[in-house]
Amino acid sequence: MKKKLRIAMFCSTEWPTPPPQDVIFAPLWIHYYVAEGLAKRGHEVFYFGPKESKMKYAKLVSCDMSAMRNNTELFPLVSMKTRWEAVIFYEQTFISKMYEMNSKKKFDVIHTYRNSFPFASLTKTPTVVTIHDPIEKIRKYRYEWTRQFPQIHFISISDAQRSPAPDLNYLDTIYHGIDLRRFQFNAKPDDYFVIAGRMLQRKGIGIAIQVAKKAGVKLKIAGGPAKGLYWEKSIKPYLGKDIEYVGMVDYYCMGDFFRKAKGFISPQRWNEPFGLTFVEAMACGTPVITFHRGSAPEVVAHGKTGFVVRSVPQMIEAIKNVDTIKREDCRKHVEEHFSVKKMVDRYEEVFLKLAESK
Repeated sequence: MKKKLRIAMFCSTEWPTPPPQDVIFAPLWIHYYVAEGLAKRGHEVFYFGPKESKMKYAKLVSCDMSAMRNNTELFPLVSMKTRWEAVIFYEQTFISKMYEMNSKKKFDVIHTYRNSFPFASLTKTPTVVTIHDPIEKIRKYRYEWTRQFPQIHFISISDAQRSPAPDLNYLDTIYHGIDLRRFQFNAKPDDYFVIAGRMLQRKGIGIAIQVAKKAGVKLKIAGGPAKGLYWEKSIKPYLGKDIEYVGMVDYYCMGDFFRKAKGFISPQRWNEPFGLTFVEAMACGTPVITFHRGSAPEVVAHGKTGFVVRSVPQMIEAIKNVDTIKREDCRKHVEEHFSVKKMVDRYEEVFLKLAESK
């Protein structure tokens, strides 16, 4: 029989957990699924989050505080320039309560996302940090600072993510999992392709437009904001009958957006730590066509669930060959590698092993 663990978890307090319908913030969903999944298996999980959060199995510890966005005293004072200052202050208030409770509850494992290092260094209880962001600049410095504290451990979300800092105290790589019920399979898509993401150069939406035009296919674009220099120069001038901007699509509707598409084009211009939209599209049976960057080769099975290419001409050719991909294979790939159950299995395995080694 598996040992039942006492686990503390924290992700963010900017929004409740799970996040509102109009907020797309993957870390909150991942931590929600892990907390609820572990608690449902009998582990005692204390989830530290705003009082608006909804947990069915894990024990919510809200410190009687609202989400930062709902704090009527604090949030009106927050601007774009001061957002991170407010986030750090608000989150460290929760984190301090979590580590204070640890002195009484004696958690087996503390699982966090960010802003916990100063507190984690003061206790022997192992802290596990899931890295959701690229390891670069000040993040890299912060992560490497923890080498002096063997009780601080890391989980990467792809092997590629580790490359800037390969010698951190990693426990494992655990891929994100999705709720397959939200992303229903569709064997008969419509005759168009899609791309989803923020209107930023690194997301490659401008490239996707040019690729779609050269391949002679229709493209629907979801995301925002519809403003700024990149939008005005690289996107807006090309919109029309065959290149359509559909606006922001909230998380609860992304399944409908993906499942109707013939393919998902994603010419990323950066090394994304984990392509969650790749997984969501494939779950619907929609093949992914993307560049060989970041986590893409780990997530997309080239030639089976899409195409991982190295150039624009190769991407155009892949679009023309998208019908060679069996949509059933895309769905099966996600079921086998990127389900919530698979993800919770891996976290449980890692946490049990860590607790036993204390």
